[in-house]
Amino acid sequence: MQRSGSGWFEALLNSHMNLSSNGEIFSSLERRKNISSIIQTLDKVYNLDWFSSASKNECSAAVGFKWMFNQGLIQHHKEIAEYFNQRGVSAIFLFRRNLLRRMVSVLANSYDRFAKLLNGTHKSHVHSEEEASMLSTYKPVINSTSLINDLKEMEETVARALTYFNSTRHIVLYYEDIVQDKTKLKEVLEFLKVPVRELMTRQVKIHKGPLLDLISNWDEVHRSLNGTAYESFINNPDY
Repeated sequence: MQRSGSGWFEALLNSHMNLSSNGEIFSSLERRKNISSIIQTLDKVYNLDWFSSASKNECSAAVGFKWMFNQGLIQHHKEIAEYFNQRGVSAIFLFRRNLLRRMVSVLANSYDRFAKLLNGTHKSHVHSEEEASMLSTYKPVINSTSLINDLKEMEETVARALTYFNSTRHIVLYYEDIVQDKTKLKEVLEFLKVPVRELMTRQVKIHKGPLLDLISNWDEVHRSLNGTAYESFINNPDY
């Protein structure tokens, strides 16, 4: 799902000389207008006919892209899972454990699409502390009335997706685990069957520190989640 650390994670993968991940190729409506156009696009990627700045040509040992759930993946899950199994496609599911922090990132990114806080330019990812600091000045207001239901819906989306693609070769990762435990990247490289090496990225995290400093209506949010199954989201320290 959007704002789950996938841009950062993909940048890490692309720092490996044998990996090519070509970004959100299904952000284009034309490529996902129906299952035929989706299959055609997948074939182009896996037949090595897709060229982007991430392409490594003859050095590539694993080739792929980033696919968001709302870009036709869930809608056509049955046909896509069959394609994955037929072609031997491996999937990495990347989620965030703290869905409240994801919500902050989603709302802030949506706001900046119009506000363009960085000198009139919208950026979803940044490469300097100065840019990150500027973007983090915006503190979103979270709808505390629908918050519990919104969090449940996110959890249900994750569970549904994992059920749909249970038959495929896949692993499940969480952004927080990768940040806190670098051996997780070793597991990813072994899963992709490429040589283990250090992965690097210049991307800088935007929203840092305790959530009470990141949410405008923090008191409302705290009251809504305190004593619920989602209480850990408000009490967990930053990572």
